[in-house]
Amino acid sequence: MRLSRFTLAVLASTALAYPLAAQAQSSTAPAATTTDTKPKNPVIATVNGEDIYLSDMQDMSRNLPQQLQSMSPEQLYPILLDQLVDQKAMAVQARKDGLMNDPAVKRQIEVGTEQVLQGALIRQTIGPDITADAIKAIYDKDYANKPGVEEIHARHILVASESQAEDIIKQLDKGADFATLAKKYSTDPGSVNGGDLGWFKKTDMVPAFADAAFAMKDNQISQTPVHSQFGYHVIQVLGHRTDAAPALADVQDKIRNQLIQEGIHKLLAQARAGVTVKEFAPDGSPMPAAGSPAAPAASGN
Repeated sequence: MRLSRFTLAVLASTALAYPLAAQAQSSTAPAATTTDTKPKNPVIATVNGEDIYLSDMQDMSRNLPQQLQSMSPEQLYPILLDQLVDQKAMAVQARKDGLMNDPAVKRQIEVGTEQVLQGALIRQTIGPDITADAIKAIYDKDYANKPGVEEIHARHILVASESQAEDIIKQLDKGADFATLAKKYSTDPGSVNGGDLGWFKKTDMVPAFADAAFAMKDNQISQTPVHSQFGYHVIQVLGHRTDAAPALADVQDKIRNQLIQEGIHKLLAQARAGVTVKEFAPDGSPMPAAGSPAAPAASGN
């Protein structure tokens, strides 16, 4: 069985929606008390005798809209409390109206329950493995000891015809200013900056351009136009350098996501192996067996 990138992305988004290491307190029962007898998860409101806990507000605060994120806790508290009370009151009314028995509502509740269970399984199974030590080990293996990547600083003038590019090269050989000609002739939007492309790696550019630029020396101007799918380039290389390995802080989120993806891949394979699956076509007919002539092509990874 191959797991598609789409499947892994959906599962990863579920896992990343909540901190993997966080163990949220239940909002259905009070938590244990501290030594000063104050509850860790106090009731902050009741609606028809149904309790609303501080943890409910904490859950709501994780996805605040932008305009509320800058407010102080003192300002936010009454706003969120009103929202929680409104939410609970609406739920009470929905139950009174019998919406819990509506087939569509039941199905939505089932889907929501499955999503919560999926997220809980991911956090419980993968969460303990996403540690600072695990991230550091990946960093040491894949980043810290790797040689730096070569970069160059270059600028270019892009025109539509080879003859125009040759004429620009002649002007440059006679002492014309590169930035001035770039602003005058180049069709690249970056021409407002004198054609400056900044620092870039070879893989950042199309092959024809990159091969020519990385073969040049500092301050050298290409003596023949370089043709790519965008047109004809006149290139000047301004400098070479070797990019240093990134700091751990710069890549730790990327590594964390990598570990999550790998963990989800293993977990999903294990979960699939433990169940019996029967798939059907949109009309409800049985799907052809895998490998049969009528079977649809497998999706790519």
